[in-house]
Amino acid sequence: MNKENKEQISSYKSAIYSGTFDPITNGHMDIIKRAANIFDEVIIAVAKSERKKPMFSHEKRVQFAKEATKNITGVKVVGFDTLLVDLATSLNITTIIRGLRAVSDFEYELQMGYANSSINKTIETLYLMPTLENAFVSSTIVREIILFKGKFQHLVPKEVIECM
Repeated sequence: MNKENKEQISSYKSAIYSGTFDPITNGHMDIIKRAANIFDEVIIAVAKSERKKPMFSHEKRVQFAKEATKNITGVKVVGFDTLLVDLATSLNITTIIRGLRAVSDFEYELQMGYANSSINKTIETLYLMPTLENAFVSSTIVREIILFKGKFQHLVPKEVIECM
């Protein structure tokens, strides 16, 4: 292996996976576990995202993520209220993880990946797909079910239910 390849590999030891996680779901957990198998360290970055009018407070969403990931080696949770690229740069992370559930996610995620790269050329975006079992799970669906007092417990980690 030449020096250039070693440098490239070493730059991928840490990654950041961001979202509003309102709430964190089994689909998110699927992506987090996959990322933790690839990277030495995965930072779960919980966006404040007040413009999205989240159902749960930022503090609660950070707590949900911490509880849900507490037993996954190498995973840390942080809250943030900046551009993701700026957070990644401040943490010296050059890889952003994004989840793709369906083709409909791809166009938006591709645009975001290009936008992030235009701000910081060293940023790489890695797209991971959840298992088929979790491909339909989204925070939006979970919030709708919660709003109408439906059964949602099978869609979120048990730690989140305990925190609720």
